[in-house]
Amino acid sequence: MKTFNIIVAIDQKNGIGKEGSLPWALPSDMKHFKAVTLEARPSGKVNAVVMGRKTWESIPEKWRPLAGRLNVVLTKDDRYVLPENVLKFQSFEEALAFLNTEYQERVNDIFVIGGASLYAQAISHPLCQKIYLTVIDGNFGCDVFFPEFKKSFKQAERSKEYLENGLKYSFSVYARSANNA
Repeated sequence: MKTFNIIVAIDQKNGIGKEGSLPWALPSDMKHFKAVTLEARPSGKVNAVVMGRKTWESIPEKWRPLAGRLNVVLTKDDRYVLPENVLKFQSFEEALAFLNTEYQERVNDIFVIGGASLYAQAISHPLCQKIYLTVIDGNFGCDVFFPEFKKSFKQAERSKEYLENGLKYSFSVYARSANNA
C-alpha cells in the first residue's frame, strides 16, 4: 500500500483551529501548503488531499476544490453533496484502499490535511511517514488540537524562523521513528 503524509499548522499548544477556521493569517504558510501538496508530480499524476467534511467546509468556497489535487472528503452523511470531481468516502480506511487500488496509477502522494479526528487516525496509522508541520509562535486560544506525535515521529528538517503579520513561525518535517515503523 502507498504511504501518506500529514500537513498541518499548529500553535505552541498544538492548536489547529478556532470556531471552525484558522485563528491566524499567514499567506506564506498557505503558499507552503500549496507547494508541498502540489510538488513532485510525475506527468499525468496528481497528489491527493484527504480531509474531513468540516475541513472541506472551512476552505473558502472560491478555493474549493483545491486546484491541481485530487480532493477526497470523508463524511458519514450519504446525502452530502460534493462537486463532481471530488471523491467522497465514509472512512479513512475506505479512502486509502480506493487510492491504493482504483486510483493507484493516477495518484502520486497522499496528504492528510485535517481535521483533528482524521489527524488522530492518521498519526497512529502505520502508513503515515511524515508530518509537514508549521509551528506558529503563540497561543491562539484554539478549540481544536493536533494530537501528540513526538513519541512516534522525530524532527528531520527545520527551516529558519520567519516573521509575517507580527507572527513568528517555522516549517519542519517530522519522519516516523524507526522504532515506530
